[in-house]
Amino acid sequence: MKIEAVTLREIRMPLVDFFETSFGRTYDRSILLATVHCEGADGWGECVVGENPFYSSEWIESAWPTLTQYLVPALLGRVIASARECPSLFAKVRGHRMAKGGLENALWDAEALQKQQPLWKLLGGSRTEIPCGVSIGIQDSIEQLLDKIQTELAAGYRRIKIKVKPGWDVNVLERIRSRWADITLSCDANSAYTLDQVEHLRKFDQFHLLMIEQPLWDDEIYYHARLQKELNTAICLDESIVNARSAAFALDIGACRIVNIKVGRVGGFTEALAVHDVCRSHNIPVWCGGMLETGIGRAHNIALSTLPGFSLPGDVSASKRYWKEDIIDPAVEVSPQGMIAIRNRPGRGYDLKLDLIEEFTVRKETLRAR
Repeated sequence: MKIEAVTLREIRMPLVDFFETSFGRTYDRSILLATVHCEGADGWGECVVGENPFYSSEWIESAWPTLTQYLVPALLGRVIASARECPSLFAKVRGHRMAKGGLENALWDAEALQKQQPLWKLLGGSRTEIPCGVSIGIQDSIEQLLDKIQTELAAGYRRIKIKVKPGWDVNVLERIRSRWADITLSCDANSAYTLDQVEHLRKFDQFHLLMIEQPLWDDEIYYHARLQKELNTAICLDESIVNARSAAFALDIGACRIVNIKVGRVGGFTEALAVHDVCRSHNIPVWCGGMLETGIGRAHNIALSTLPGFSLPGDVSASKRYWKEDIIDPAVEVSPQGMIAIRNRPGRGYDLKLDLIEEFTVRKETLRAR
């Protein structure tokens, strides 16, 4: 593949409903998209940085100059055999994994298009459908949360995940379990707790959760190992797992029993595959987390979720949960049984609504090979 040009664009899309975590509340999304132009094949990727450096040190205003000044120039004019070559080409740039991931994944999409192969098959996937769960943010009241859970259960979703933080946790879980004793339920703390709160976190065990996700800070893998020894509930690591090395370390010391793989967080499909393989070698189940993606990132998450290690329902839910109108066609839909069927088309498997993308675009730049 010869990389002739790369187009970056920032689009802004309002969410159907606000989404709140321990980091704060979001009403709309500024999203960075990358298009890699390769000899007639245009591959699209989504950089999953946020509007602010809260979830991660990366944000849209750090990703844009990193891409334009360093990562895109490392690709322009090159002829590469596979998107797997990206990590070595980006190696001089430390960190900035979400910026790297958006660009690398666009190349995977382009490679799949050129080979006339579905992206999920190029990645090594095998599932023809994937099970879906939902992530429900912190609400204005417990009653509002219960109503949302009822809606999602009626839609067929196979796992409910709620966001928790001190003051919005045990009391909320008690209300959920008193109404639904047997649903598959998990919670996500987004690093809202500290190790000295172990006695409080032990109270979570009574609710028979599938997992508690990322209770401690992202660089506290060792402390997660200490906490896991104190809890019956499985810990799932999210923000702590930034590459295959951190996954191997976490699993070797018993820091978690489940891993959430977000392709943007680890820097692209190549590293996501490596994390998946490390977890399989330790018999640790994985699932695909979400970052409020458009249909482009959602299509990539679907492709990743077809790999054999993704045995738990992920956060890859229907487009309509987030967007009044998604930028792909057709929109991602979930069956009444809580499943997404895998599309057997080249590349990401979904067409793009290019006119709508242009309508949402607030910044755009094309860089070309000299």
